Amino acid sequence: MCGIIGIVGKAQVTPRLMDGLRRLEYRGYDSAGLCTLVDGRLERRRSEGKLDNLAAVLADEPLPGDVGIAHTRWATHGAPTVGNAHPHIVDGVALVHNGIIENFRPLREEMQAEGRVFRSETDSEVVAHLVDHQLKLGKDPREAVAAVLPRLHGAFAITILFRDFPGILIGARMGAPLTLGYGDDETYLGSDALALAALTQRIAYLDEGDWAVISRDGADIYDRDNNKVDRPVVLSGASSARIEKGNHRHYMQKEIFEQPLVVAQTLQSYLRSYEQQVALPDMDFSFADVPRITIVACGTSFYAGMVAKYWLEQFARVPVELDIASEFRYRQPVLEAGGLALFISQSGETADTLAALRHARAEGQRIAVVVNVPTSSMAREADLLLPTRAGPEIGVASTKAFTCQLAVLAALAAKVARDKGRLTEAEEREIVGHLSEAPAAMNAALAHDGDIEKMAPLIARARDVLYLGRGPDYPMAMEGALKLKEISYIHAEGYAAGEMKHGPIALIDEHVPVIVIAPSGPLFEKTVSNMQEVQARGGKVVLISDAEGLAAAADDRLLATIEMPKVHPLIVPLTYAIPVQLLAYHVAVAKGTDVDQPRNLAKSVTVE
Repeated sequence: MCGIIGIVGKAQVTPRLMDGLRRLEYRGYDSAGLCTLVDGRLERRRSEGKLDNLAAVLADEPLPGDVGIAHTRWATHGAPTVGNAHPHIVDGVALVHNGIIENFRPLREEMQAEGRVFRSETDSEVVAHLVDHQLKLGKDPREAVAAVLPRLHGAFAITILFRDFPGILIGARMGAPLTLGYGDDETYLGSDALALAALTQRIAYLDEGDWAVISRDGADIYDRDNNKVDRPVVLSGASSARIEKGNHRHYMQKEIFEQPLVVAQTLQSYLRSYEQQVALPDMDFSFADVPRITIVACGTSFYAGMVAKYWLEQFARVPVELDIASEFRYRQPVLEAGGLALFISQSGETADTLAALRHARAEGQRIAVVVNVPTSSMAREADLLLPTRAGPEIGVASTKAFTCQLAVLAALAAKVARDKGRLTEAEEREIVGHLSEAPAAMNAALAHDGDIEKMAPLIARARDVLYLGRGPDYPMAMEGALKLKEISYIHAEGYAAGEMKHGPIALIDEHVPVIVIAPSGPLFEKTVSNMQEVQARGGKVVLISDAEGLAAAADDRLLATIEMPKVHPLIVPLTYAIPVQLLAYHVAVAKGTDVDQPRNLAKSVTVE
């Protein structure tokens, strides 16, 4: 959530600041603004809503200047109004902030006692007041920031522009990412490498607690104890080209259709096709010695973890616990000595997952991370880094990142099973063979896009939708429900099919569509039995199954069917992710919602 970009340049910065904000749109936001130095003054433009609104403001009131900061805000404290939009200006200080200042109330009261007047409802504005207060006590910007940072509790990335010190910006991070970029007689700050990709490939990642003073000549970096430090400069690899939708109507649609390719690319990193073996990155420990695995994640990544729990316990016979990241630390979990804590995240910056990772580290756990950004905070703190190869995902509702996570987790389950002696060479070859078939099966699933589009209006008029599944199809039911509610705003819930008669069946009537995920196999008959209980009470069922399953469950009462290819149970989650994503997408399009940037949601959640 929120996005930051800052430039100390040698040419006009406003167009480049706007380009950086466009690159950060995927993170989610509801207002935006920027500020530059103009003839010794801090000049600001802000707007509610999308960046097109800010562009319209700039068209009426252009903003010159070769030093500036810009921000997209996802509202936490205070409504998404112009008055609450960043940058915040307090006399000679302009500030943008990503994150949350947990102790802002006492700090605000302290500043108000000094006679200071606040212009917004945000927690962010207090930081600008604190810095300005230190400047008025006679400190220079470095001294002022060094005095303020230890007083801030919470997670934040901050960038500050100073009216009376025109050649510098100061940025700081604690629990939220901030990246340095090095150009030719220019230096940059951004929330991630993608924001800076059009400006430079030479970047440095600030460590936790770091702060930096940037000028046209480069950057001075300090750690949390104010010691001057060096951070390695690397090539980001982020494409400078803007990510386009191509022939697709939305980024989400494009990303759904990219899944066979990116899953294939991900699997290439983990499968040795010639030897028919699973191959993970080098590590300094063996899974044979791991007594228990704890999986921690949020949202869609949590459902990927649920599928992985089935795989790990089935193949490796290792006990697995599964936790929602925001709850993990607070239940004071008992973590077994020598255990492995596995964290799943798309961005690698999710605040509660990152906090859980550090808790597990403090408790002596080995740390493995499945992540789509191999330079992220989680990736840099892992003992075992398991990157996905999904590429940038712009749609807020995760699609290709999810299936790439599943691909990595399937390979991981096979490797743990092999190290535990639970998998023969022949069984490993069989698993590798089935995983290699997944991209083709996903392509076959995509062929039903038109059929799903035609049935979407039947779901779009519903107020409530239920999803049912058994075994690994249960987390897929939960993921399908999450996708539908995220982008169509229809209330939807996923249930284990056997739980239907333990409460949810009371909701069933002819106005509540029920999506049943039931591939043919050992759990099929029980799932269909639950489906028939729904139909007996007037429920309208959409059945997702293969040809064998659809033939066995043929019933005139079915609202619709979606035929999937017949696949091995191992790759059912990868294949059946496609129809639940497409159904959510087409229902949202039918309802006219903002598919790529649904209301109230952010791509990267950097506050708990």
